[in-house]
Amino acid sequence: MAIMEYLEKVLTALALPPGGLILLALLGVALARNHWRSGSVLVTTSLLALWLLATPAVADWLRFSLERKYPPVPVDQLSPADAIVVLGGGITPAHARNPYPDLGAAGDRYWHAARIWNAGKAPEILISGGVLPWTGAIRSEAEAAVGLLGDLGVPADRILIEAGSVNTRQNAQMSVMILRGRGARRVLLVTSALHMRRALELFERTGLEVIPAATDHEVAREPPGLLRWLADTDSLDGSRRALKEYLGYWLGK
Repeated sequence: MAIMEYLEKVLTALALPPGGLILLALLGVALARNHWRSGSVLVTTSLLALWLLATPAVADWLRFSLERKYPPVPVDQLSPADAIVVLGGGITPAHARNPYPDLGAAGDRYWHAARIWNAGKAPEILISGGVLPWTGAIRSEAEAAVGLLGDLGVPADRILIEAGSVNTRQNAQMSVMILRGRGARRVLLVTSALHMRRALELFERTGLEVIPAATDHEVAREPPGLLRWLADTDSLDGSRRALKEYLGYWLGK
């Protein structure tokens, strides 16, 4: 199983920018030796696409196309549920070079889950997130997040752990077994707004009634200007993550 998961990660990296576009550009260079026109068109197209995906204008458009369906909802307006499910991706567990968990950009997921629990919207929080075997992590993300939720006021006996999943599809499949065992049928799903479309689809397939509680919204409206069309690495990463969400949604991952 670990080999298949590793291969899936490699293929995804090769398909998405910048890897996929760099490979296309290299293919164009090779093709240009015998077919100059075709090769030069492929190189130019690849580099132009790489530039556009690295601009704030395109990156924000791609991300907002996913986030706009799940705007921020005040906690007091959320419907009650049997449990809160928060998906991993916001914490890097401790490993040999760092003895402490590292809170990442998507750590808002845990803050929002605690916020919802403290508002009395559900009696329990289920953390869903395992560990990729090749990362060298000492324990799963779900286990690493227990301490953070505790610091945010959630008692340990109100926290459930699903520590076996390594992708969103497994998040859904493994979480539902725990939730049904506790009689939960209606859940508040907490994940980043960028990730919500894919996560919601997979969780709804399990037969649960799922209420989206999106957080970690990234895109704010900004006035147009020249800087919006100048490439930067943060925007390229934003485009890559948005395209990864579309790819995962289409593949049912």
